[in-house]
Amino acid sequence: MTLTVVRTGEDEKTVAPQAFRRKRRHARPPWEEPPTAAGEAAKGVTLGGVLLVVLVPLWIIVVTSLSTQGAVNRAGGLVLWPDGLTFDAYRVMLEDSTVRTALLVSFGITAVGTLVSMVVSVLCAYGLSRSRSFGHRFLLTLLIITMFVNGGLIPTFLVVTGLGGYGQWWALILPSAVSVFNILILRAFYSSTSADLVEAARIDGAGEWRILWSIVLPTSRAVTAVMALFYGVGYWNSFFNVLVYMPTESEKWPLQYVLYTYVSRGNGMPGSVNQGFGDALSQTAPLSLQMAVVVLTLVPLLVVYPFVQKHFRTGVLTGAIKG
Repeated sequence: MTLTVVRTGEDEKTVAPQAFRRKRRHARPPWEEPPTAAGEAAKGVTLGGVLLVVLVPLWIIVVTSLSTQGAVNRAGGLVLWPDGLTFDAYRVMLEDSTVRTALLVSFGITAVGTLVSMVVSVLCAYGLSRSRSFGHRFLLTLLIITMFVNGGLIPTFLVVTGLGGYGQWWALILPSAVSVFNILILRAFYSSTSADLVEAARIDGAGEWRILWSIVLPTSRAVTAVMALFYGVGYWNSFFNVLVYMPTESEKWPLQYVLYTYVSRGNGMPGSVNQGFGDALSQTAPLSLQMAVVVLTLVPLLVVYPFVQKHFRTGVLTGAIKG
């Protein structure tokens, strides 16, 4: 094993490099007190409690969605422990044409809405981040004012319906297509782009579109991914605009509104039973169907989030700190 000589004044000490690295790794700043056993235990208990608060409801939802009518009856509602698991609720749910159509509508609205929102937000944020752009301070002030002052629901409804948006899918996208808060985060990040790099690109003959596409966006992938996640989750979970702008035709309902009708209003689906025992042990419980729809609304977010998670903390913190 190779030894390392450390000089301290006139003395020389020979230490193993692994021990030296271990000491440096655990070194603490002078102002930071060493952790106590009670503090470490409190942190563990707190994190464990938060984890239980998050996971237990998800566990109950999944188990209930896989339970039979008899298991739901024996539990008196939501099921905590697996008892007679079955996939009948998912089979009945996917056989319902309303759910299948709503799933396609939600995917379409989320994809198109996220694309529109990102294009508008990126272009607006980039324009406002250029100090020499025309009227950028005035436009920035107007955007900030809209964060605190707006016309309200009724004027927005009158504008959308006046433009022929009632009953149209674009009414679920355009009224909420832009978030000023997200634009400000993007603007703060774009403003911190290296000025030397931008000037070098201009000297080489690059225009604003080229600078945005080849320099600004590649160096801001983290914050762009986070903003796209925010917009996508917002569109996927939105159902209030459906209440305002959509008629009662179920073929235009997104998945979240179907969930609202099945859970909040208590509407059933084909193949469900409302009550009973005996033969009901093998039948699909309405509560299981409702929880199956809840699981269906969560799955896309759980699938997409791991791909964005590596950018999440970097994008949010960098945008906030550099602002």
